[in-house]
Amino acid sequence: MPAGTASFLQTLLDNQVFVLFAVIATGLALGAIKIRNVSLGTSGVIFTALAFGAFGCSVPAGVGTVGLVLFVYCVGLAAGPMFFRVFASRGSTFAKLGLVLIGLGALTAVAFAWLAKIPTDLAAGIFAGAMTSTPALAAALEFLPEAEGVTIGYGLAYPVGVVAVVVMVQVLPKLMRQSIDAAPAGSEQRITGLAPIDRCLVEVTNPAISGKPLSEIGFIAEERCTVTRVLEDGNLEPVQPGLVLVAGMHLLVVGRSDQLAHVVEFLGRKSTEHFTMDTESERARIVVTSREVIGKTLAELEVRRRFRVTIARVTRHDVDFIPRAETHIEHTDMLLVIGEAADIKAFSEFAGHRVRALDETHMIFLAVGISLGIVAGLFPIVLPGLSFTLGMAGGPLLVALIVGHYGRIGRIRGHIPRAARNLMQNIGLIFFLAGAGVGAGGKLLGVVSEHGLALIAMAILTCIVPMVGGLVFARTVLKLDLLEILGGICGGMTSTPGLGTITSRTESELPVVSYAAVYPVALILMTLVVQAVIGVLMKLAG
Repeated sequence: MPAGTASFLQTLLDNQVFVLFAVIATGLALGAIKIRNVSLGTSGVIFTALAFGAFGCSVPAGVGTVGLVLFVYCVGLAAGPMFFRVFASRGSTFAKLGLVLIGLGALTAVAFAWLAKIPTDLAAGIFAGAMTSTPALAAALEFLPEAEGVTIGYGLAYPVGVVAVVVMVQVLPKLMRQSIDAAPAGSEQRITGLAPIDRCLVEVTNPAISGKPLSEIGFIAEERCTVTRVLEDGNLEPVQPGLVLVAGMHLLVVGRSDQLAHVVEFLGRKSTEHFTMDTESERARIVVTSREVIGKTLAELEVRRRFRVTIARVTRHDVDFIPRAETHIEHTDMLLVIGEAADIKAFSEFAGHRVRALDETHMIFLAVGISLGIVAGLFPIVLPGLSFTLGMAGGPLLVALIVGHYGRIGRIRGHIPRAARNLMQNIGLIFFLAGAGVGAGGKLLGVVSEHGLALIAMAILTCIVPMVGGLVFARTVLKLDLLEILGGICGGMTSTPGLGTITSRTESELPVVSYAAVYPVALILMTLVVQAVIGVLMKLAG
């Protein structure tokens, strides 16, 4: 190689910013390679980072920490709305499954590492990699900041964990001789506690409400349902203020299917009338940005009296629900509004409708949330005989779960679009993997040559034992359905590739719902359990 070319190449390799993006580019290219529809995805960065590190390259200091905080915070924002809702309905069930999966993985890792004399840092990395948990890797690195073996162990065990889960979700249905094409009726509702939103045309036959204004019928709102239209001359027309109910009137009622049945029974019976559904000019989705609307309840806004429109449903943090009179409207809520075109336009102007608001990231909201997460991570938690911190992984994750659930921080309301959240999450992940991998790459060959096949054997057992044990527990104790089990195990193993394999073979949303139910539990448990694994192994070694 000519001296000039060699000199230029060395200059590039000495440039830490160039190395960072070279690691990312080659890692993502490696992750895009598919073998039997299985790929490493963004985790390919860890392998190229180890390779660059083995050649003595380095990346800017602190880039891994910044990436870690962004990654776990965005994960928490995405999981927040589902996390607390699931815990309110079936939290104990999925918490038990997550606890069994992670507990068995931890016990296997500790037992194997103790018997095979594997160093604590390597064992912690293998445990995190076999469970495909990047937050666990982050927590272990915080607990052992100078131990390169954590990242090396993770890099060796991660592909084993990915392949094991993907194979499991494809083989298990065949072993159980069950189809995954469709979910049992009502399964999604059992997990989320929320029936799907439906609508029904109802004929009023109850004499007790005949002659009363619709606004005085409180039972409909108590059941979280709303009347959006009335049938007139074969057409469904928007409800007007002061509508008085009379026997024989036909109303279109919207609500969750289980609560809708109660309202139908209360009003009268399902209608057999034929009707023409509304035109697009009679309904619109309006994004709220006006301060005159934000923070106020529907009762305070009096939209039906003032604007002659009905708010049929609200979309907030990707979740649809039927509003009640006491429902507070939040910034960037998307309202489905029913009414005449001119009335909808008037309300739209009042609400400050601006579609672009859904694509804008409120940077103050983001920065304050992350700052509070860092503070929470550094704050010492003291228990009898134990003192610890949540660290840069657990602190931002905990705060993000709360912020994701409530959608605000005190009086600070904000919005982070899904696309922006996903972008920051992916950037954070690859920055973290690049920083961790390059730092550990220098000792990779020495560790592998010293421990060899024992590391691979530990990785295989650490992911196989919890999956088998979790399957038996979910089937015999929790009595879950096949799709619930598959999604739940993928969630407990934090395996997105495994979930992708399931969703490519079934139209049911059940695996995704059960995955989302277990996944946040696994994220939090792994960040805590990996520290317990390190502590136990240190005591055994001492």
